[in-house]
Amino acid sequence: MLQLSAGEFKTHCLKLMDLAQKKGETVIITKRGVPVAKLVPFEEPPTPIFGFMAGSLEIKGDIMQPIDEVWDAEN
Repeated sequence: MLQLSAGEFKTHCLKLMDLAQKKGETVIITKRGVPVAKLVPFEEPPTPIFGFMAGSLEIKGDIMQPIDEVWDAEN
């Protein structure tokens, strides 16, 4: 974790953003020695499990219509 003043951050902002992206470094920005902001690498949120297959099915025919097949479930 790197800590530097707001003035230093302003001077080296683009280099620090590259550092956060490439090396996963966290940068704490201070104002008069007091931490005021944190620069962290961006992480893609995980793919939600609910609805991940939405739109991948195709319904053919009437799914509510009874089928013409005798089941052997009652024996």
